[in-house]
Amino acid sequence: MAPLIALFAGTAVARLAGLLGLAALDGWHPALRVGLALMFALTGSAHFLSRRADLIAMVPPGLPRPALLVTLTGVLELLGALGLLLPATARPAAAGLALLMLAMFPANVSAARRGLTLAGRPVTPIGTRTALQVIFVVAALAVVFG
Repeated sequence: MAPLIALFAGTAVARLAGLLGLAALDGWHPALRVGLALMFALTGSAHFLSRRADLIAMVPPGLPRPALLVTLTGVLELLGALGLLLPATARPAAAGLALLMLAMFPANVSAARRGLTLAGRPVTPIGTRTALQVIFVVAALAVVFG
């Protein structure tokens, strides 16, 4: 749920800053870029911090080198977050992040089917995770096409 809160709160605060006169954030498109960047900074950093072991456990068993995959996806998320903040790279970064989210979604499904618990709590159920994933991908596509 933290990524959803980061997306919405980051977007709202950025939009408010734009309304208060910060020209770079004057509009929903730049505000959404900030919200997405905040979300991916949060999720990307988790690949290296306290949730790393949980994320490694989520990698489907058939995939090789789970720790390397978690590192790679974390780096891509952090680079994507930076790319969202630069107007010249925001659209390609958002497109890449949308594809990355689609590529990583099977790990969430696998974790739910295997009944994993992360940080002592069950993983997000597939239905809820799917709804969240749709929101995140739509937000990224709004940056791409907005």
